[in-house]
Amino acid sequence: MSDLLKVEKRGHTAILTMNNPPANTWTPESLQLLQQTIAELEADPENYALVLTSDSEKFFSAGADLTRFHHDDTGAAYAFIKAFGVAFEALANYRGVAIAAITGFAMGGGLECALACDIRVAEEQAQMALPECTVGLLPGGLGTQHLPWLVGEGWAKRMILLGERVKAQQALEIGLVQEVVATGQALDKALELAAKVAGQSPPSVRVCKQLIMSARQRPLESGFQFERDGFMDLWGLADQKEGVAAFVEKRKPAWKNA
Repeated sequence: MSDLLKVEKRGHTAILTMNNPPANTWTPESLQLLQQTIAELEADPENYALVLTSDSEKFFSAGADLTRFHHDDTGAAYAFIKAFGVAFEALANYRGVAIAAITGFAMGGGLECALACDIRVAEEQAQMALPECTVGLLPGGLGTQHLPWLVGEGWAKRMILLGERVKAQQALEIGLVQEVVATGQALDKALELAAKVAGQSPPSVRVCKQLIMSARQRPLESGFQFERDGFMDLWGLADQKEGVAAFVEKRKPAWKNA
């Protein structure tokens, strides 16, 4: 099962490569493996970021293999869609910075996986869509929840309700991805961005990400106190003291992730 998701560590960054050719479809096994891998990374104090990618220029991921839904077993259908939600929720809540390096078609659950990441880099040939309504289903890997926050309700409805496919440049224009690069360059760019995370205090990144994500769940005014509370949670930590000391002493900080 471990072959479905290859894991390589480079410094403080883990590279997770989907490996289910030809289209990198997700299976209950690979979704479980993703969830397990994220838990292992979060237990590693030296891990600050992950990059999710594919070895294929044609497919980032085509999502679910629809043959897995060509049956009348209600229990199996629910177990599979729950596996999508649980795995991608774990990815969205990953304590570090998750970056998707989109190399080609990101369809259905493939795009939902990228949506659960913090930052998305797409190669110029990439195309993205949530076409589930065309087969009588819906994006069940948190797509209906994540997409509107990234691109607004209008574009989310165009992509989900009308089944519109978005190419890389248009995805950049609507805020679905943060950068478009030449074919073959997504992983390098994602690693370049991930390397910047090492310059940040890990506890600060963790608390800031929690605050940003929680803004989706409450009115703006109610977040002000949470922000101040988060600041005080960081105050006095080893990395807070090191960060300020390094600035004053004009040197790079040596983070302890503590």
